[in-house]
Amino acid sequence: MNQNMYQAGVSLLNALSRHADLIMHTYMSGTVDESKYSAKVIESLMQQDVLWRPDGESKIRLKHAVRNLLEGSLKDERNRQIDANIGSALNSLKTLAAHYKEAIYHQRYAEAEAHLSDLGEHVYALTESMSNNVRVLFSRINNEFGYVSSIDAKIRENELAQSQVSELLSQLELFRFDELSELAGSNRELRQLLVVTLQHSFSRATQELSIVQGRLLELLGRFREFRGRTRLLKGFLLHMEQKPDFAPGNYTNLTQVPMLFNQAESIIKPASVDVNRVEHENDLQVLVGNIKALNRIARGADEDRKASVIQVEEQAEVSFVEDEYKQAVEAYFCHVIDTGERLTALQYHEKQSLNFDPEVWIYQVIGGYHGLSFEEQQYFAIDTTGHPDPVYDGNFIIEDVELGLR
Repeated sequence: MNQNMYQAGVSLLNALSRHADLIMHTYMSGTVDESKYSAKVIESLMQQDVLWRPDGESKIRLKHAVRNLLEGSLKDERNRQIDANIGSALNSLKTLAAHYKEAIYHQRYAEAEAHLSDLGEHVYALTESMSNNVRVLFSRINNEFGYVSSIDAKIRENELAQSQVSELLSQLELFRFDELSELAGSNRELRQLLVVTLQHSFSRATQELSIVQGRLLELLGRFREFRGRTRLLKGFLLHMEQKPDFAPGNYTNLTQVPMLFNQAESIIKPASVDVNRVEHENDLQVLVGNIKALNRIARGADEDRKASVIQVEEQAEVSFVEDEYKQAVEAYFCHVIDTGERLTALQYHEKQSLNFDPEVWIYQVIGGYHGLSFEEQQYFAIDTTGHPDPVYDGNFIIEDVELGLR
């Protein structure tokens, strides 16, 4: 530990504590009122670099470092100073990291510990500077630049803040985390400082600055709207001062109505359901329930819906026709078994003079064959004759069926 530096620091802090009233008055007013304080006290603070005189004719002021300390601690809204010198800070970090790695390589551990401590201070100072810059911008936005009174001054302050945001974003582009990761290598302490800590602060700063930009643009539009309305009002007041007997005419009686008054009334749009309003949820559920409900009207006895008498005769006739087809097919199969000759379905149809439609008869023969059991089908050999479809490929038109024994 450097004992001289330690004693100088203690002496400085004691001086700040003893003369806190003088320092705060100077901070609030900007200069020292030399008539209220002892010349010896003022000279002592000047020797300790708390106060200074820019030139022989100027008044005594606070040192910039002391003013920055008070502005940061008090979160003074008048603080408009933003430190955007990130490039120089990154170069310092890379240099200190190289010193640390060299000391570790040569096994100078005490020197390496000192370099690592300095590197940590620089990293945390950089992250604090970025968060302080964003805090300063947010404080000015939330106050809507209340430290200036006129709209024009607010617009100028807004434009200054936008330029500072653009400068900060351009400075943040200097971060090259691939280079920092390569510089840190496998060293855990360096990766924690140069990669993890800086990347977390970088991500937070970029997100907050994007929010700041949006709010600055919104404020700028509002300020310009206020300025336009103010100019319109001032122009009207000036017009009334120059022409106090002015009275607006009845524009509805004019044939040429000024465009300012020639505005159509707004049309009410048709109502629509807002499904995003939670308070209407119950009403919407009731409406949907009514839509889905089936309201059937009770009807009296319908003459057309009475039970009708079943015509047994018609059913028997249909059954007889089906049995006739079945009997004819069985007779055809039995004829093939008895004679042992191969006979087509149409030949048998013509030979027996059947009254069935030839096409229906062929369908009945095929269906009768497939209706047999597998063992019974083994006794017969069935073959089809016909021709391919001339239009649709893959279709075969059956003209006749030939049945025989195996």
